[in-house]
Amino acid sequence: METNKIYHMDCIQGMKEKVLDNSIDMILTSPPYDNLRFYGNKNKKELENSWNFEVFKKVAKECTRVLKDGGVIIWVVGDATIKGSETGTSFKQALYFKEECGLNLYDTMIYQKQNYIPLTHKRYEQCFEYMFVFTKGKPKTFNPILIETKNTGKKINRNSSKTKEQSVRGREETTTIKDFKIKNNIWQYVIGSNKIKTKHPAVFPFQLATDHILSWTNENDIVLDPFAGGGTTIFSSTTHNRNFIGFEIEEKYYNEMIFNLKVIKND
Repeated sequence: METNKIYHMDCIQGMKEKVLDNSIDMILTSPPYDNLRFYGNKNKKELENSWNFEVFKKVAKECTRVLKDGGVIIWVVGDATIKGSETGTSFKQALYFKEECGLNLYDTMIYQKQNYIPLTHKRYEQCFEYMFVFTKGKPKTFNPILIETKNTGKKINRNSSKTKEQSVRGREETTTIKDFKIKNNIWQYVIGSNKIKTKHPAVFPFQLATDHILSWTNENDIVLDPFAGGGTTIFSSTTHNRNFIGFEIEEKYYNEMIFNLKVIKND
């Protein structure tokens, strides 16, 4: 199996031909969900045939096959609104990974867009996407992002919410707030804040990819993106000494990634 390579091919066939069973440490991707954007020269019918729930199921099965025990899938996805109702496709996909593929739905994280675009409709503005975290068993790696606590060193009474009878013999139990705590599972980013220039219409922030890669992998691990798109996962992986494999079916985005990858390697 060859790593540090982007393939210009359909990811289902690509994973079958190029990726071994139980070989990938992490999959980080955002699929072309709900046909919210038109890629390449496809018309609406061609687009619907290239990505629908039946196609998704094949992708999910292949992702599960290639993932190592203890490996992690980060599935960044949202829902379209059709005739006043959100599709719920994201939940349907999450349950398929869990119930049909046998993965753990380890966490339901939120990617919040700080500079979301107002769409002027009769509901509150949509400013987030889901980042579903699926694992094959217990995650083998977790390097948590830590943030400073506000009340460092303060002592708190652990029994403050208990009755005297509930406390152990009525004794006072105190704990000291530590300097740092693990970051919560709602991550905020400015959209359009990418280090790599791309014409792809739907890239997630470079820092989003970096935060996940550093959290769930170690150096020399293998990261796969079956929908490489603008290359954010690829470029973050190589920047942080991870091996990568990417698939991209659209020629213009594939060519763009190959060019940008050469630029990164020459810097």
